[in-house]
Amino acid sequence: MTPKERYLKLQQHLTEENPVLLDIINTYKELDKIGYKTGLLKRDESYATQISWWPLISVLGTFSAGKSTFINGYTSKAVQSTGNQAVDDKFTVLCYGGNDEVTTLPGLALDSDPRFPFFGISKEIEKVKTGEGSRIDNYLQLKTTNSAALKGKIIIDSPGFDADSQRDSTLRITNHIIEMSDLVLVFFDARHPEPGAMRDTLEHLVATTINRKDSDKILYILNQIDTAAQEDNPEEVIGSWQRAISSQGLVGGNFYAIYNEESANDFNDSAKAERFKRKKDLDLARINSRIDKVSIERTYRIANAMETIIEDMHAHKIPLIEKAITSWRRKVIAADIAVFTALIIALFFVLKMFGMFNTPFLEWPVFQMMQDSIIYGAGYSAIAVLIIFVIHWFLRAKFSKWDSARIEKTNPQLANALRHNTRFWRGMFPKEPRGWSKRNRRKLSKIVTASKKAIQKLNDQFANPSGKQDGNSASLQTVNEQVIEEKAPVKEDINKEVAIKIETPESTIAESTEAKTVASEK
Repeated sequence: MTPKERYLKLQQHLTEENPVLLDIINTYKELDKIGYKTGLLKRDESYATQISWWPLISVLGTFSAGKSTFINGYTSKAVQSTGNQAVDDKFTVLCYGGNDEVTTLPGLALDSDPRFPFFGISKEIEKVKTGEGSRIDNYLQLKTTNSAALKGKIIIDSPGFDADSQRDSTLRITNHIIEMSDLVLVFFDARHPEPGAMRDTLEHLVATTINRKDSDKILYILNQIDTAAQEDNPEEVIGSWQRAISSQGLVGGNFYAIYNEESANDFNDSAKAERFKRKKDLDLARINSRIDKVSIERTYRIANAMETIIEDMHAHKIPLIEKAITSWRRKVIAADIAVFTALIIALFFVLKMFGMFNTPFLEWPVFQMMQDSIIYGAGYSAIAVLIIFVIHWFLRAKFSKWDSARIEKTNPQLANALRHNTRFWRGMFPKEPRGWSKRNRRKLSKIVTASKKAIQKLNDQFANPSGKQDGNSASLQTVNEQVIEEKAPVKEDINKEVAIKIETPESTIAESTEAKTVASEK
């Protein structure tokens, strides 16, 4: 699927789901052009596919931590199997569907659709182990059902982090969804709060996320705390859990403790039961509040993502490209000196072996032919120059290939950019990386400005500092209706009616009602 086709699908999706973001698509297209020119993007890639355009909530943790039970309770549907043992070893993407029953689709449905967060993930899995990318159905599945809680968002339920044959691929996918998620729920089992039982979760979900700029989106949840009710000091269970997390360097965060009332153990103490329930209700309300806000947060993340990408270009990507080009150039120059020195020495010994130095240079047959005929002179000179350039191009191509292959393992974007900057027609001493001209940098500045303006438009939906139109400011739904009106003139009559209803002052409505009442009495 080409980027053009992906953008078309996105436009169709946003027209129905979030028309406010339609204008941002054009800005992403401009950013893609800079990505192609610098080599940071391949021609079949797009920055728009590196983010999820649907609000995304990921649920992570160990086996039997109650992840599936939480999801079933939130959706009011038995979408996931539950149990004390590992019941599902796949990443399950849940979204709204038209059927009341749960419909399960293969992982290919996710890998091939740019609207979902796992688009093209098979390529990443293939990097872990050759042949694994074609077995995408072993890692992913899509489930749909008509749960109202799933409208306008995507939930991902992950397998646990116990060691298995797919461990490396599982961790790669986990890192991918943490990066793309608007909210990450990390579940721990209150029955095993000791550090040893949580080792994998602590290492892969806590230690690797504490330095993230968006670490506030990660919620740490101690589930099934009802099992601690029989302890003499149940609060110590929560304390032990928090200390285990702090041992990884996390000094602050979002901590919650909950349990499922339907499967809860007997408390045998009404006061303790009330205390646990109050704690659970409060934390669960806070978690649900964060979930309800992901749509707004996602809209802001999409608008801000362009600025983040551009900042990363300036601060990291371009300096890395310049460093890679410098390293490649030094190797090529060193190889040129070594190879041509060796050829000159070899040629000297060959000529000496045949006694060519016993006669003057100008009397050598080759030089005499070049002096007698301009054609021979030009021909021999051209051959000599061609041999020199062929050797040089061969060496620069080899070093470019070797360096790109080495970098590809850790940074595919940088590897592609290096290949892009070392084409045979490119000079050895460019002033700047390919595509990083002043003109393109000015374009990036305009994209940053457009990103800030998009955020300002979003602010206008929710903020009104002056308070001049308090109570009558446009809601997100109203703004979406106005955007649809601009994008779809076919529904002009309906939109006019909606606009009239929105713009009609309350006083006018009251006057109209009063007039109808008088007419009725007459």
